[in-house]
Amino acid sequence: MIEPTYLTNQFLIAMPTLADPNFFQTVIYISEHNASGALGLVINRPLNLSLGQLLEHLQIATDRPDLAGMPIHHGGPVQPEQGFVLHSPVGQWGATLRVTDQIGITTSRDILQAVAQGDGPASLLIALGYAGWGPGQLERELAENSWLSGPVDFDLLFHTPDDRRWLAAAALLGIDLTLLSSDAGHA
Repeated sequence: MIEPTYLTNQFLIAMPTLADPNFFQTVIYISEHNASGALGLVINRPLNLSLGQLLEHLQIATDRPDLAGMPIHHGGPVQPEQGFVLHSPVGQWGATLRVTDQIGITTSRDILQAVAQGDGPASLLIALGYAGWGPGQLERELAENSWLSGPVDFDLLFHTPDDRRWLAAAALLGIDLTLLSSDAGHA
């Protein structure tokens, strides 16, 4: 029996043929993948919402103008009202999923309060909602050539501009997505 390959702490890169508007030309950071399914955050879909606006909405005071313009991302179509902070270092927060020794995802308010005070993680990406797959669903989509998977690059995850992440993530695999046809087939 072949052991399944799980994609925790990897990028999922939408193939040009993936027409679902939720995932067209997206890069997803997979934070958990096992026999029960998978979940991740889309990292290249900024919303028309800034961290400054989010902090104001949550009534969290800050005097850090550098935070005002930081984009909030559409992390996926599941629970779009729920906030997720993808960050490094992991630190000690109220509700954190430790993905690796360096990367965590926190859903508790305390991390945003720390960020507003200048005491938050050095690198972060904030998203509303997440992408989720049931048991075997992501494996089927991979077999249907909907996605590429590849290693996480820290700089791409936290510092590459959103509009360059899709092509840059594929380039890590040596693939130029602009050269791929949108017509798919199986031999």
